[in-house]
Amino acid sequence: MRRGIYLLEEVDFRPMNSRRPMEYLTWLTRYKREDESRRQPALTEGMSIRSREIDLVGAFYAVGITGHPQFKAVTLWDCHGGWDGGWRQMMEIYRGVDDRLFLSDIDDLRFSAYSRPLGAVAGSPAPAALAAEGYAAEFYLFESARVRPGAALDYLEAVRTERAPILAEHGHRLAGLFEVLFCDTEAVTVWGMSLDSHLAVQRAHDAALGLDDEVPADDRLPAWRERARDFLDGPWRETVLAPFPGSKLALDGGVKGT
Repeated sequence: MRRGIYLLEEVDFRPMNSRRPMEYLTWLTRYKREDESRRQPALTEGMSIRSREIDLVGAFYAVGITGHPQFKAVTLWDCHGGWDGGWRQMMEIYRGVDDRLFLSDIDDLRFSAYSRPLGAVAGSPAPAALAAEGYAAEFYLFESARVRPGAALDYLEAVRTERAPILAEHGHRLAGLFEVLFCDTEAVTVWGMSLDSHLAVQRAHDAALGLDDEVPADDRLPAWRERARDFLDGPWRETVLAPFPGSKLALDGGVKGT
């Protein structure tokens, strides 16, 4: 079995115009639905690479109040076939620097975009398999962690074996464990959750710190934070993503997850 290869992209829109991320996500999800029936990849004017092997498995609007810049979109792309599949197709469009690379239907809509190539690790769920299963969630928890050089795989294994069972008891489902490629200092995890399970985790954590006496405490939650520091070497952040209507892993396209 080949390693799953993904691309995570964070897109900012300026000046602050709340309609721009909606226009972008609507455009993106529409044309990627059309690509599902394509037989061969093609470099097209205005939309760059068109391919069913470069699969938009997640399209999200970032919940700004959780720490994102306001009006931000996040997309997760699955390179079907791994390095020799969708990744090769994306790389091939740079051969010769074709002028179609510089033409886009969304020119001037985005302010900036930051892409990170991701490699799935052992035990990671495949987002495409979750979508095929019909799984979807109200929200997704997105974690980016800077780890000690070389510690990403160990950190992600600890997340899988130690943290995932705890969060599962609080209604969170693991949706991806990823090493950020071409560097050795960053890891990304993705979890599906309901709003109620998100709030329950926050309150159980507060209770474990003695800051909420109305709900049961879960001491394992702050204990994990301590455990994670065995691997971390810089910023660690969790933020929340809302799946865009009509996209894969959104509730209107699947069944409610637990």
